[in-house]
Amino acid sequence: MSTPIPRRLYKHLDLVTASLVAVLIISNIAATKIIQIGPLAFDGGTFLFPLSYIFGDILTEVYGYKSSRRVIWTGFFWLMITALTLALVDRLPAAADWPLQDSFSAILGQTPRIVIASLCGYLAGEFCNSYVLAKMKLMTQGRYLWSRTIGSTLIGQIVDTLVFTLIAFAGVLTNDLLLTAIVSGYVFKVLIEVCFTPLTYRMVGWLKQVEQEDYYDTDTNFNPFRLDDVNIAESR
Repeated sequence: MSTPIPRRLYKHLDLVTASLVAVLIISNIAATKIIQIGPLAFDGGTFLFPLSYIFGDILTEVYGYKSSRRVIWTGFFWLMITALTLALVDRLPAAADWPLQDSFSAILGQTPRIVIASLCGYLAGEFCNSYVLAKMKLMTQGRYLWSRTIGSTLIGQIVDTLVFTLIAFAGVLTNDLLLTAIVSGYVFKVLIEVCFTPLTYRMVGWLKQVEQEDYYDTDTNFNPFRLDDVNIAESR
C-alpha cells in the first residue's frame, strides 16, 4: 500500500478563503439595491464584488487552480446557506409588535430567480477567471502578472455579469435598462480590477514569499467538479 502524500499546509490560505466568502455574502446582500450614478446603473454589490475576483486571482496565482477550486465551492456553499437562511427567516411569522416585516421582505426576501442567478453567475465567472489565469501563467511562464489578473477578469466578469443579469432580470427590466446594467456593471468591475492591480502585486509577492509557494498547474485536472485532489508542493 502506497503512503499518502501529506497535504501542503499554508499559513494564510484560510484567511484568503474567509475574505472571499465574506465579500460574496456582503456583496450579494448589497445587490438588492439598484444604484443610478449619472448614466450608469448597477446593483449595490458592484462596489465590493470585484474584490472576489481579486482574491480569486491571488488564490490561483499563489496556491494554484486546485486550491482555488475548493475555495470557490466553499464560497458557493455559504452563499447558498445565506440565501436559504434569509428565505426561511422571511417566511417565518414575525412578532406581533414588530412593524418591519414588509421592509425585510422587500430588501432581504430574495426571490428564487435572484438566488439562482447569483449562484450560477458566481460559479461560471469564478471558474472561468481561475482557469484563464492558471493557463495564462503557464503560457507566460510566470511573467507579466498584470496580464493574467486583468485578462482573467475580462473573461470571468463578462461571463458572471451576463449570466447573472440575464437570469435575474431578463423580461423584468426593459431591454435598454438590461443592456445598461450589463455594460455598466462590467466596465465598473473591470476598472476596479485595473485600479487594484498594484495592491494585487503586493499581496501576491508577499504571499509567495511567506508561503514559499508559486504554484504552476502543469498537470492539473481542470474539471470544476473534482474535489478529491489537493495541491502538493509544485512551486518554482
